[in-house]
Amino acid sequence: MRNRGYIFFVIIVLLLCAACSNTSKKEETPTTITVWHVYGGQTDSPLNDLIDEFNQTVGKEKQINVQVTSVSNTNTIHELVLAAANGEPGASELPDLFISYPKTVMALPDDSILVDYRDYFSEEELSAFIPGFVEEGMVDGHLVILPVAKSTEIMFINETIFDRFSQATGITMEDLSTWEGLFRAAEVYTEWTDAQTPDIPGDGKSMFVHDYYFNYFQVGVESLGENFFQEGKIAFGPAFKTAWEPLARAALKGGVWLKGGYATESLRTGDSIVSVASSASILYYSDVVTYPDNTSENITFVSRPCPVFEDGEKMVMQRGAGFCTVRSTPEREQAAMTFLKWLTEPKHNVEFVTRTGYMPVTQAAFENELPKAIEELESSKYASLYQAFLDTQTNYKFYEPPQLETYLSLETTLEENVRAQLALGHQDYLNAGESGLEQISIERFETFRSIMER
Repeated sequence: MRNRGYIFFVIIVLLLCAACSNTSKKEETPTTITVWHVYGGQTDSPLNDLIDEFNQTVGKEKQINVQVTSVSNTNTIHELVLAAANGEPGASELPDLFISYPKTVMALPDDSILVDYRDYFSEEELSAFIPGFVEEGMVDGHLVILPVAKSTEIMFINETIFDRFSQATGITMEDLSTWEGLFRAAEVYTEWTDAQTPDIPGDGKSMFVHDYYFNYFQVGVESLGENFFQEGKIAFGPAFKTAWEPLARAALKGGVWLKGGYATESLRTGDSIVSVASSASILYYSDVVTYPDNTSENITFVSRPCPVFEDGEKMVMQRGAGFCTVRSTPEREQAAMTFLKWLTEPKHNVEFVTRTGYMPVTQAAFENELPKAIEELESSKYASLYQAFLDTQTNYKFYEPPQLETYLSLETTLEENVRAQLALGHQDYLNAGESGLEQISIERFETFRSIMER
């Protein structure tokens, strides 16, 4: 009996030890959260580098592992998020964190799947952020998008080629400070490049490319003192025509790049030399231009504030998405908050934004960390960007687009049809010549307007 009792006692002890061991292993298993973002590439990303730093420090201490499962662009992530939220066949499961603009949240079939950050951030913590940045993340009364980096639109110039053009024609960078001046310069540039190959007529190049024509018209119309939107539609008032005419004239004559893709692509191949794009595009502008004949040239990029209309207010788009957190378990939601609070601390936030062309999101980061970081920038390209950025902050009013249910569909339709109508108009111009320019512009505008008003 004693032996049996001893054996029973040993078995109980072993079972308890096994249970303790399993509990210990469970406690040692980190909480993993997944992320979809847009900052760089899968193998070369400033945010990925910071995530590695978090995982090795705070994450290691608090048993949190942040895992990046997709690095793409906002349009692709928008489509992936909606596909997952709608349960489309073959769609990926939503990550714990994904980058989003308000338009993505508003397109979700059910935005209650997202965490309201006011459940995890105190009023004191939220008051540290720039108020306008937080307000942009409010959708239907819930704070569902947390700002981690913000940007604006900047003009990027291939200074190497522009200097040659300037010396030959007298056009200066100051001429590009207004939209009217920029589009006049684009017309001259097409003529100048065409004249360089007299044996090949009609091969002039485009000088300018805009990444977001919806922003060009939206901000332009508002800067001219008119409302761009009216009852969820585009109000085609006189200011819209003011914005259309110089753009159309330059585009019909070949001075504006109208093909798809981002501006970085046409600047990388020398098909254009000036762009207006998000300041975050700095990540993708190459210091080497590779021409169609496979020859290449080292070039220098400079940045300037976005052009404005001669009779308009200095106004520019406030850009930059934020992070949404998908509701899951208390442990995973808390892990996501720990990471986001770490990322938006002034030191980490400035380290992040100055490597990606963004501005920080808290007042302390602006006042205390950013000036020191700018002084330490080694890249002339980034130094030029941040000077343009500071000039913009000082002299421009930031425009925040309204949250409209029709915003996304209007944006998509306008982007597609502005390019399409101007491209068709360019072909009409090649056939009709200079005498047909004004009439072609009017006809393409009316066609474009009728499409948008359907």
